Amino acid sequence: MSTLEDSNRKKNISRSGRAGLVLPVGRLARMLKKGQYAKRIGSSAPVYLCAVLEYLVTEVLDMAADMARKNKRLRITPRHIMLVIRGDEELNSILENVVFANSGVRPSIHPMLLPVSSRKKAASVEDEESSADGEDAAESDKNIGPSQDF
Repeated sequence: MSTLEDSNRKKNISRSGRAGLVLPVGRLARMLKKGQYAKRIGSSAPVYLCAVLEYLVTEVLDMAADMARKNKRLRITPRHIMLVIRGDEELNSILENVVFANSGVRPSIHPMLLPVSSRKKAASVEDEESSADGEDAAESDKNIGPSQDF
């Protein structure tokens, strides 16, 4: 082949490149076919799936990087990822059955184990959350007992 033919030749562009994605669309398409999730898989299905996965990964990594910076760390650890996912309601509902290796447990202290002054603060925070619907917690406690009408 001469150099003229090389310059006229069309360069191969991957499906990831065409879609502007970083994750490999071709590999995901192969895995979808190999996994036999369906008899037939459309050509655009792996592209959309890659786009969704890439979006979720970037969101989690952005929030984990913020968490690492907040803890004055330069490296994102599994703990940062776990704290981000468990802290986000939607991600936690999606990944509720996932166990994160080397991430520890989510920090929480039962209110009864806190000192008395902290217990009052925790109780007032819980009362504020429960009265967010407009009903006062003290008034609802009065209406619980038996009726005083004769």
